[in-house]
Amino acid sequence: MHPTVQTHHRLAVEKRKATITLTSSSPSFNKAKSSLSLSLHLYTHTRTLTYTVFYALLISSFSVFNVSSLSLNTENMANNDGEVLGKRAGWPPVLNERILSSMSRRSIAAHPWHDLEIGPGAPSVFNCVIEISKGSKVKYELDKASGLIKVDRVLYSSVVYPHNYGFIPRTLCEDSDPMDVLVLMQEPVLPGSFLRARAIGLMPMIDQIIPITDFGTIGDTKERTPVNCSAALTISIEPEQKLGEKDDKIIAVCADDPEFVHYKDIKELPPHRLAEIRRFFEDYKKNENKKVDVEDFLPAASAVDAIKYSMDLYASYIVEGLRQ
Repeated sequence: MHPTVQTHHRLAVEKRKATITLTSSSPSFNKAKSSLSLSLHLYTHTRTLTYTVFYALLISSFSVFNVSSLSLNTENMANNDGEVLGKRAGWPPVLNERILSSMSRRSIAAHPWHDLEIGPGAPSVFNCVIEISKGSKVKYELDKASGLIKVDRVLYSSVVYPHNYGFIPRTLCEDSDPMDVLVLMQEPVLPGSFLRARAIGLMPMIDQIIPITDFGTIGDTKERTPVNCSAALTISIEPEQKLGEKDDKIIAVCADDPEFVHYKDIKELPPHRLAEIRRFFEDYKKNENKKVDVEDFLPAASAVDAIKYSMDLYASYIVEGLRQ
């Protein structure tokens, strides 16, 4: 660039800088800047205050509406004698009554034995509720009154449940319990969960057999009083007589487990798996001075018949209850 042109360019730049510096430092510029900052500050605070007042009014309106509605409902609640609960017991007790009543109704409605559908494929494919997880030593069972799963005991022996164990809803057996089911599948299932299962066999079982030696010598037909029974009850002991409670188990597979879903009958299972199941039920009560007699496994058809029978027994029980 020519020296003269460079000189004119430098002078122009310095003049522009001087003008900007002069303008920025001038009183009028500073006054305008302060005025703009104050306006922005006031605008921000005004907007925040407006939103705060708006939301406060909105919340107050909803609170008044809810309190009015609740008061109206409380005043309208009457007992069977026509007595207004709101005036008799006061607002907090009435509210507590309503909460407890709601909780009670909800607990009854969620009863797994009575309110869970057995499923459209029953008796061959059915829903079942798991009480005890595979690999557990804790014996859970259904509490019939509340519908919750409670801890019955921890097993006295070192064995664990070989598979998930539970019951079939809307069934009833002669021991006044729902039908028991052992579900073969890959993984343990949380107690209280339900799943779809397919019956593949039946394990006939006599539970809590009272040893014959408690009553006398085998073959002695003289009337004796059982050790744990009323003195008025007498029985005659015959040779090889078995005393106990029938407690058959359905053997099933999870209908949604790809490793077990192909099994259709218990005879298809590996022999060692059947031996494992039998050994568990024969041994798991020994340390409790109780004996269990496991008979030969029966095929899928027998299991389906047993489930159908328990469904009919449950239905007849419900009908009888309605008649009363």
